[in-house]
Amino acid sequence: MAKKRKVGNLLALAVLSVSVEGPMHRYEIASKLRERGKDRDMDIKWGSLYTVVQNMEKAGFLEVVGSERDGARPERVIYRITDAGRAEMSDWARELISSPQPEPSRFTAGLSVVGTLPPDEVVDLLGVRIAALEQAIAAGRAELAALRAAALPRLFVIESEYGITMLEAEAEWARSWRAELVEGTFPDIGFWRHMHAEGIDPGEVIDAVERGMTPE
Repeated sequence: MAKKRKVGNLLALAVLSVSVEGPMHRYEIASKLRERGKDRDMDIKWGSLYTVVQNMEKAGFLEVVGSERDGARPERVIYRITDAGRAEMSDWARELISSPQPEPSRFTAGLSVVGTLPPDEVVDLLGVRIAALEQAIAAGRAELAALRAAALPRLFVIESEYGITMLEAEAEWARSWRAELVEGTFPDIGFWRHMHAEGIDPGEVIDAVERGMTPE
């Protein structure tokens, strides 16, 4: 079970991950996070950075160690990670690596209501998705190859490897299901077509099954 944290926004973990490098202000933190593509690894909402940093200071994970002013720009507060912040980062990382948690995706949401679309349209939509996934996989592989060519240790690109593997798995599953629909081997294809031909609401079918009735 996921632990309830004082600052549960994953942006807080990202901030801690760069703060270990030394004291810095929020603009510097944001710059480093963007530089390292953390917004691809986590659901980062940049507009909440100010609030997250403030909450981390209140929680004792960051502390103010000074400020600086560059010309006419507003004064910038400089933060440093605390021992409690280091402990929080390590504990959070352990939890994320060891404890799988449900992570619903937009694709899962779409699949949950896919019966509302006719199967032939779904075949076309899956084709579009597969093409997009293949492009993303190719781009990810090229980026990874460039990082490896630059002699970046594998430790620092392991999340990219995982991301590509997940895209490949999704693409393979989508190809397999699309093939079933095209070849007519998907077991519910006949009923699915009948449902749309007769204007049957998928919700009515689900309700009937839940009541122990067999849909016609």
